[in-house]
Amino acid sequence: MNHKKIYRLYREEGLMVRKRARKRLVRRAEKPVTAAKPNERWSMDFTSDQLSDGRRFRTFNVVDDCTRECLAIEVHRSIPGWLVARVLNRLVNERGRPAVIVCDNGPEFISRALEMWAEEHQVRLHFIEPGKPVQNCYVESFNGRFRDECLNEHWFTSIRDARSIIAAWRDDYNDVREHGSLAGKTPTEYRRAMESAENASRFPPFPQHSLQSRTAGT
Repeated sequence: MNHKKIYRLYREEGLMVRKRARKRLVRRAEKPVTAAKPNERWSMDFTSDQLSDGRRFRTFNVVDDCTRECLAIEVHRSIPGWLVARVLNRLVNERGRPAVIVCDNGPEFISRALEMWAEEHQVRLHFIEPGKPVQNCYVESFNGRFRDECLNEHWFTSIRDARSIIAAWRDDYNDVREHGSLAGKTPTEYRRAMESAENASRFPPFPQHSLQSRTAGT
C-alpha cells in the first residue's frame, strides 16, 4: 500500500487529526493603585548575571513602591515559582501583608504555586501588559541601578560570594544612600518617618488646654 492509496482512504473516510488548542491563562492588566503608604504595594522582578566560571545565576528583587526600599534580593542559580512564594511568605511574616504586588507575566509569576500563595494571603497580583515594562517602573528603575552599581561592578567567584556582595550593596542602598525622590532621606528613614506620621495621626497627643482645665478644676 503506497502513500497515495492511504491518502485516498483517509479522505474518503473523512479522517482528521484534530489539533488541540493550548489554553493560556488570560490576565487583564488593570491600572495599579497609587502607593500612598509603606507596605501598600510591592513590585517584583528578576535580574540575571554570571559567575567568573561562566555559570549563570538569577536574583529575585522585591521593592516597596512607596518608600523605594528594597525588601529582598534573593540569589540562586534558578528561582522557580515555589521559591518566589517562599520569599514572599518570609517578607509577609517580617513586614506584614501588602494589598497589591505588581509583576510581569513571567512563568514564575503565573505559576500555580504563586497563585495559591496569593489566594491564601489575600494579596492581589497585578500583572502588567506584555512588552510594557514601564508599567512596572519602580522595580525596573531599581533593577537598572542595581545592575549599574553592583552587578556590573563586581566579579563574582561563587554564589556565596555574590550573596555577600549583593547583601552589602542592599544595606547601603536602604540605610546609607540618600534619595532625591524621598526628600533627601534613605528608604529606611523615609519609611520610619511615614510610620511615625501615621501613628501620630492615629493617636494624637492629649491637648494641653484640656489638661490645664482639668488641673484647675481640681
